Order: sequence, then C-alpha cells, then structure tokens
Amino acid sequence: MSDAPISPLTLQGNIDKILIIKPSAWGDVVHSLPFLAALRKRYPKAEIHWVIARGLHTFLEGHPLIDKLWIMDKEGWKKIGNFQQILPEINAFRKGLGKEHFDISIDLSGLLRSGLITWAAGARYKLGFSDSDEGSPFFYTHKIEGGKQIHAIDRYLKLARLLDCDISAINYPFPPLPEIDDILTSLADEFCIMAPSAGKEANRWPARRFGQLAAQLELPTVVIASSADAHIAEAVASASNGKAVNLAGKTNLKELVALIRKSSYFICNDTGPMHIAAALKIPVFALFGPANPTRTGPYGSNHTIIQEQLPCSPCYARKPCSKYNWRCMNDLTADKVLAIIKKNIQRIP
Repeated sequence: MSDAPISPLTLQGNIDKILIIKPSAWGDVVHSLPFLAALRKRYPKAEIHWVIARGLHTFLEGHPLIDKLWIMDKEGWKKIGNFQQILPEINAFRKGLGKEHFDISIDLSGLLRSGLITWAAGARYKLGFSDSDEGSPFFYTHKIEGGKQIHAIDRYLKLARLLDCDISAINYPFPPLPEIDDILTSLADEFCIMAPSAGKEANRWPARRFGQLAAQLELPTVVIASSADAHIAEAVASASNGKAVNLAGKTNLKELVALIRKSSYFICNDTGPMHIAAALKIPVFALFGPANPTRTGPYGSNHTIIQEQLPCSPCYARKPCSKYNWRCMNDLTADKVLAIIKKNIQRIP
C-alpha cells in the first residue's frame, strides 16, 4: 500500500452508528473484512451495520463484529418486469436506512447503486473514493483517491486511515464456522482444492486441463463450485482419472470456508474462494489471463501467480481475442502448471 499520508477526518460529536456498503461479490466481501476489523477496533462501542446482497448474507450472519445486516435483493431488483413488486421493497429499504440516523457511511463498492444507498442512508459523514465509477462520488461528503493499480484490500484500508484506524496488522475476522466432520470423513487426510469456476468466462482455465492436472498431483483433489457451475466441476472430475472428488453445490458458504481451511493448498482461477484461501493463509496457485493479479489476485506473499507473459496481458477483455480464444489462458498447459506447482511446493509449510 502507498505510504502517502492520509490525514484523518476530524469528526464532530459521538460516533454511535456506522454503515458499511459492500453488497457483493463474495471475494470483495472477504477483502472488506480487514477494514471491518480495523473499524471495530477504532470504534468498539459503535453499532456497525452492513449492506449485503441476498445469498451472500448467509456468510455474514452471526458475525460478532456486525450488529445488523441490511439484505438487498440485488438480483431480484434488476427484473424490470416485477417493477410493481420491486418498488415498494426498494422504498421500504430506503426508508429503513434513513431511520437509523447513521453517523458514518462508507461505500466500498463505488457504483451508482451503492452511491444511491449512501444517499438514502443519510449519514452525517459519507465516505467513498473520488475515482469510483458511475458517478457515485457525487453522493459522498468526504472522498479520497483509492487508486486502480493497488490491491482491493489496500484500497479499502485507505478509507480506514481516513477514519483514524490502526491498519498496522491485516486481520480477517471470519464469522463462526460450522463443524464439517461429515464432509471430511469422505475425504483423504490431506487434499488440495481446485476452484475451476470464475465470474467471467475469460478468466476460466479449461475444465479439462484442471482435470489433467488433478490426475498428476500427488495429493487427491477436491473440486468446489456453486450448484450453477456443477457441470464445470464434473468436467474436472471426469478428466482426473479418479483423482478428484466433486463437491460442487454440496456445501453452504460457511461450510465451504471450513473445508478450505482444512486443505493443503488451493488451485484456482480468479474467483471468490481464492480470496478465502488467501485470508486463511492456505497457499494459493492462481491462474490469471486477462485479469490483473495486482488488483484482484490473492493477497499476501505465500501465493503463486501462474500467468503467460504476453505483451497484451492483462487486457481485462470479456470477449475472446482473435482466433486464439483467450490465448493467455489457453496457452497454459497442464504440464506447465504442474511444473510451476512442483517448483514452488517446497514453500508450503
């Protein structure tokens, strides 16, 4: 993180109630946990509320550092056809926030939607980034430049500095996790995890190659994915010569965190569970193509980025490039990835 000085705000009056606005995605919510830890340490007696998307809310339920979750139906509210049903829901959400009389709101998302939530909450101090998108800075009373070429965690902690928080240590306060003995009994004592999904097709290494890699690893592999991406996980398992177990869609979010915590190492695309593994200090081997690992890669030094060194990368492209169909990903063979893992495996304690 940049050492450029950030002068803390001089806040007037008591700080009794704070709102964090970070509805999604899962990896971004995990990136926000160090901010939450620093904020709670600085304001131990304040109520901390969090705006979270439905579905992801189960990850934060019961969190000891959060006093209340505001659950927004992010996907449902996009459906214009349900406008007559959606409008009262949005209006009730807006009015509910306004009644809380927040002292501080912090927009970590920096989009028009989160800017409007910032406005609706009506806090005395509305914090965000001056270089956020979609006109969201218009809604802030205090803003600083976040920077586009730094990791999201460091970006968020700039706002913690603005609130005079101690950020000398990076802590990830996870919610209480469940016991998963019933899942672990069906697995080997030691295993690695593969996460072959990704939010964008451009960021996905071919599932068949994940399977080819699993077939050659010394440890058995557990493949994870959402129910929607179960077909990707099944393709990995089918190509693994029996070395991979498919657990796609068979765990909830907290069970998945508990499972990742038990793994020896983690192999993945640029995806939300990668950040869980990094936060839990599980060594990560992350495959990157059009995306930029400086901004969205695993945080910390105990991880390995696997990426073709091409002059066009990262390009952030969503559409295939020319005839190569994301050459940066497809040029990575299973043998190349295996060689890099073997070379760096000795770093794993």
